[in-house]
Amino acid sequence: MGWRRITAISLAAVLVAGGAVAIGFFATHVPTSVATALPGATPGQGASATHAPGDRPTPTDAARSAPTGSPTPIALVPRFDKAARSHDDPASIWVVVDKDRPLQPADYAPPDLVAVPVPHVWEPQLRREASDAVVALFAAFTAETGLQLQSQSSYRSYPTQVSVYNDDVSAHGQAVADTSTARPGTSEHQTGLAIDISALPGNCSLEACFGATPQGTWLAHNAWKYGFLLRYPADKVAVTGYAYEPWHFRYIGIDLSTEMHTDGVTTLEEFFGLPAAPTYH
Repeated sequence: MGWRRITAISLAAVLVAGGAVAIGFFATHVPTSVATALPGATPGQGASATHAPGDRPTPTDAARSAPTGSPTPIALVPRFDKAARSHDDPASIWVVVDKDRPLQPADYAPPDLVAVPVPHVWEPQLRREASDAVVALFAAFTAETGLQLQSQSSYRSYPTQVSVYNDDVSAHGQAVADTSTARPGTSEHQTGLAIDISALPGNCSLEACFGATPQGTWLAHNAWKYGFLLRYPADKVAVTGYAYEPWHFRYIGIDLSTEMHTDGVTTLEEFFGLPAAPTYH
């Protein structure tokens, strides 16, 4: 093959390669409006992902930029409404009664007291909702442990609380009595929502050691599931004003007891942002 033929073939290859490069540059940099105006161009040919001002996107571009599927909705978890029930009305199951928050009126008596059908020392009465919860609580304890609970004390009227408090003052003096017995008109027992629970047969009844018994331990871990709060914890004397009472449980309803358990808050005063009540005013 002669040198002229080889040279001609090489020159043709260079021209073809150069044309391909030029076409690639043209397709990448020339706006659609210009490219489609040139001879042999078809609409949309040579358009880049970025359009020049005034260019109309091609169907392919529209499909590429259009969102696909529906946006995932953000689930909003409702906040617990701490004002859903009154903290002052003695008829409310959220009423907060302590040394700084006496019942109004002082001689309040619940209108819906019923006898509580559980083993007892003194025949118990509670408000109907609290009574039903106690029955469920006692039944669950026996089913899980094979042991029994009994009611030690429950509703006490204003006149009864007068007698109980005066007896404690006579036996131990007022300073000591105020750490263990509520003054008349400030007792949770008067609301019909509080119950003192003991083991059956009795073991450490109304004593701090009840907290270490199988009954006291189970109640401390499970009473919240049935709407009850261990009202006077050992580490909250400065808040509640009362010494540790592992036997005293206050009915507040399952929604509130669950919320307090989840939050790790153990007193009504702290949960509702109310002042501590270590002493009477």
